[in-house]
Amino acid sequence: MNPLVQPDPGLFIWTIVTFLGLLWALYHDGSVVMAESFRTAQFWPLVAHHRITTTGLLGSMVDFLLSQPVREGERAHGLRNLLIAPYGPAAIAFAERFGVDVYTEFNMSELSVPLFAGPNPGVAGTCGVPAPGVCLRLVDAQDIEVPEQAVGELVLRMDQPWTISHGYHHDAAATARAWRNGWFHTGDLFRRDPSGHYHFVDRAADSIRRRGENISAFEVESALRQHASIAEVAVVGVAAIGGSEQEVLAVLTLRPGAAFDPVQLIDFLRPRLPHFMLPRYLRLVADFPRTPTQKIEKYRLRAAGITADSWDREAAGIVVQGERLERRG
Repeated sequence: MNPLVQPDPGLFIWTIVTFLGLLWALYHDGSVVMAESFRTAQFWPLVAHHRITTTGLLGSMVDFLLSQPVREGERAHGLRNLLIAPYGPAAIAFAERFGVDVYTEFNMSELSVPLFAGPNPGVAGTCGVPAPGVCLRLVDAQDIEVPEQAVGELVLRMDQPWTISHGYHHDAAATARAWRNGWFHTGDLFRRDPSGHYHFVDRAADSIRRRGENISAFEVESALRQHASIAEVAVVGVAAIGGSEQEVLAVLTLRPGAAFDPVQLIDFLRPRLPHFMLPRYLRLVADFPRTPTQKIEKYRLRAAGITADSWDREAAGIVVQGERLERRG
């Protein structure tokens, strides 16, 4: 098998990813291909040239590939296994269109893939079910287990102690916070469905508190990604102009040739989100600030706050009340 790995040279995280990918390939008597970066137009040619059988895709990579025109013989490739996170409708559509077995997982650098599902689990939004040797709980702020379908922080232990981090180097305080009450706290909010699948809700740090309501940035982002004009989106909580409460800011990039109509976008979200989750502010950017691993740096978006080019729903006369959306003037 030939896993396709994307490098971030000089970084510790890239060293770990490369090392694990290399070990995995060697275990299966395979080889590793390291691409400089992900480019939509080069993905399938790269798969064909190197006869890649296994790789992984993150977030909008799947959307970019699905947006390409259907071509004759597009299922005639050697790719057999694909890890996609998050696993949503786009991942299911990808498996059906290209004839690939899709898997998904949840993992952190401190863990050893405690959640895994596939091939083709068919449960949109799942991060998987517990792997053997993993003990999981979803808990509230007091570490009391929450009921099924309720949202709680994922905490866990491993049967094999060497499969989980024991602490942070030279940071006893961070270690104590993570391992309080004898469970490793991931800082991620999940819910468990009746079939035992775990669904990611949000990072605890990304949860937005607005007028007594807890808002999942992840859920708002998922709704926005359904719009045909949106390429990527990041949702953060920001201090409202003239107020101390948080408001929802959605920062967006557009697909090539798409137009930005903020009023139409709010109308699009209305049946898809509760009224209190509708963004007050929208901002269009050419690209996002990113980590070397291409994750969006949300802390920079929060720090920037409401910029001069941010569109304000309330200033535009659109007032949200309950299930009603009214435009003034």
